[in-house]
Amino acid sequence: MLLSCAQREAGPQTQAEMEYPKEAVEMIAPAGRGGGFDLTIRAVSQCLISSGLVFVPLPVTNKPGNGGSAALEYLAKKRGSDTVLSIFSPPICLIHLNGTTPYNYKDNTTPVAKLLVDYGCFAVRSDSPYESIGDVMEALKADPTCLKVGGTSSVWSMDHVQFLVMAKAAGVERLDQIPYEGYENGGAASQLMGGRIDVLSAGISDVMGLLESGDLRVLAVTSEERMENGLMAEVPTCREEGIDQVFSNWRGLFGPEDMPDYALSYWEETLEKMVHTKEWQEYCEQYGWTMDYLGHEEFETFLDETNEEYRQLLEEVRGMPAY
Repeated sequence: MLLSCAQREAGPQTQAEMEYPKEAVEMIAPAGRGGGFDLTIRAVSQCLISSGLVFVPLPVTNKPGNGGSAALEYLAKKRGSDTVLSIFSPPICLIHLNGTTPYNYKDNTTPVAKLLVDYGCFAVRSDSPYESIGDVMEALKADPTCLKVGGTSSVWSMDHVQFLVMAKAAGVERLDQIPYEGYENGGAASQLMGGRIDVLSAGISDVMGLLESGDLRVLAVTSEERMENGLMAEVPTCREEGIDQVFSNWRGLFGPEDMPDYALSYWEETLEKMVHTKEWQEYCEQYGWTMDYLGHEEFETFLDETNEEYRQLLEEVRGMPAY
């Protein structure tokens, strides 16, 4: 129900509030072109325009760097602005907990809405000797340095952590010795194809193109159940492969700290309308996303609970306290 806007209104709207938005709103992707962040924010921008929900330009700016901290710092410096939004996912919590940045979601952003859940997956080249995720884990049990893992996030952030969570559940020890490289500019898949990494840990949407071309093989997904559509429906879950663990990658939109109430209300209401459009449903089906909308207040509660879960998770896989 679209009640939050009315509940936050404290009196008659000003002319500026009634006319909002009347200029371009910058849409930030905290990574390079082609990855999950980039795909999501571009899908949001295009969907809002094509569905007729927004009539101002929504240009996308890519700001890769330090696992998302460059984008988070940029957003923090836009305090009070009504002309910038950024997509974020678990790294907005992880990069603060792992000490990468002093900025955090609670003090330096305004959570607007959670949009979706995208699950992770583990892929290898089609000619790889590893036929299953079990093969990978058995090799790591024997020698944790025997292969290199890569992803689209930095060390101790999203793709790295999701692999370590599964490795820990599979019984791999000495997790800190597993080599990992992060490619935030969207080049992780090409690094896999070029042989510079052996296993790609990423989001499902990151590998769809290469899976369809037959250039890579997806060994497992981190969801509780298999995907329902397309080639991903043929890929087993980690649980099916004997690894009793699930890991999800939510994504949501954030404004800067002290975002004006009228802007927060506008975007919360508009995004709730967007997730019910045919255009958005088609994007979700194309990229294997699961729609999971939460408005501002529910999203804040979700973040607080999830941040504590990540704190405990990092302490388990790193063997040292999180920040």
